[in-house]
Amino acid sequence: MIRLIVCGCNGKMGRAVTACVKERCDCEIVAGFDRNTESNAGYPVYANPANCDAEADVLIDFSHPSALSGVLAYANEHRIPAVIATTGLSAEDLLTVQDAAKQVAIFSSANMSLGVSLLAELAKKAAAILGNSFDVEIIEKHHNQKIDAPSGTALMLAEAVSDGLSYAPKYVYDRQSVRTKRDPHEIGFSSIRGGTIVGEHEILFAGHDECISLSHSAMSKEIFASGAVNAAAFLVGKPAGLYTMKDLLA
Repeated sequence: MIRLIVCGCNGKMGRAVTACVKERCDCEIVAGFDRNTESNAGYPVYANPANCDAEADVLIDFSHPSALSGVLAYANEHRIPAVIATTGLSAEDLLTVQDAAKQVAIFSSANMSLGVSLLAELAKKAAAILGNSFDVEIIEKHHNQKIDAPSGTALMLAEAVSDGLSYAPKYVYDRQSVRTKRDPHEIGFSSIRGGTIVGEHEILFAGHDECISLSHSAMSKEIFASGAVNAAAFLVGKPAGLYTMKDLLA
């Protein structure tokens, strides 16, 4: 039985992870970390991780970027692997994750969906074939409570496209203040926020007289929770290092 600690357990994604684990027979949640210490899921919840004495095999983090340093410090101190599924991490945060992976096994991904990982691979291949003669735009849609824009997934998809291109593209997030023709060596981003949209991502390759679109729509948060739990199971017994969805799918 894989023993899990869930950071951000009383948030929307934390509750989705709890529900996902209840449906499985290979893992259990032994503790949670959250500012809200309400405990209604059968495991203790701690506002201060230092007060937690539970023995665990993997930590899953679905909290907030501001909690990252504490999460990684706990994983390092207790020598347990960690799945970093929190979105909105800065470039500095990602460097911190890479540094922590020198000590323990860390699984990090801007999106825990299997479908999005496949989309990234398709985008890379499409860019290698179309990129020099097609303009690339990324459109992402999320609910009205999402803070970061563009989404971490949109940036991840842009990186996949960049890997397939023969040039280093420039990311453009706002054309309102620049009244010039589109640079053919750019990737444009459009972020839409409204209602309860879970997450929709489209990569548009626009060429002369034709367009090709690759897209993914998330119907619920459960797909991300399931992906995180699968990543946690994958990490058990792994040596220190940084792991991604590519490793899980290999």
